[in-house]
Amino acid sequence: MKSDSTEYTIYFAGPLFDHKDLIGNALLAEAIREMSDGKYRCILPQDLEQFTDRAVDIRNQDLSYVMQCDLSIFNFDGTELDSGTVVEFMYAKTLDIPALIIRSDFRGSGDQQKDGDQWNLMASFYPRTRVLNFHAMEWYQATPSDLSNDHDVFDVARIFYRRVARQVIRELDAVMLDTPLLSYEDGQAYQTYRWAVQFPGGGLDETKIISEIEEIILSKKSKGLLS
Repeated sequence: MKSDSTEYTIYFAGPLFDHKDLIGNALLAEAIREMSDGKYRCILPQDLEQFTDRAVDIRNQDLSYVMQCDLSIFNFDGTELDSGTVVEFMYAKTLDIPALIIRSDFRGSGDQQKDGDQWNLMASFYPRTRVLNFHAMEWYQATPSDLSNDHDVFDVARIFYRRVARQVIRELDAVMLDTPLLSYEDGQAYQTYRWAVQFPGGGLDETKIISEIEEIILSKKSKGLLS
């Protein structure tokens, strides 16, 4: 049985190609850890040590962490979604990993109706997935009003990301209550995870993750994330 002190790891996926992405990811991840009192710990791909510059090895490492983590967060900002993030999202959904999509981009996009998600419809409607939408500009401009006149940009960043983190934690708490699709008891989870190591090719099934599947599944079962 899981206890109140259970830690849940989160694969935090999103663009990481410029200084704004890198710092924003890191600040939000730390705010989530702090505001949840350590309940949620984000794994940032940008912080993973790369032992090689081979593209396939980097891909395999990221997919391995998606599989290992209990939950996942996906940054769906942009007029076009980051393609790597979408691949990681679909991999997480193949494994029935609870997911939270975050969009702070206030620009309209996608091919859905005005009340639909602001991205391509093929990335919507998946089970055990919640969406957190917020208007980044409005939240940013409102933040200084919470401070004294001598505030600086670091105070703004701290309050802004703590506000986002509170909403993220609420959604993570909720998505964990969704009924799992995969069952541990009949071996369904094990077979699905085995297949998820094989179908990407590229030598993923030759990495150490193949020997860790049973341990990963048992850990998730103990946390109530598998039926």
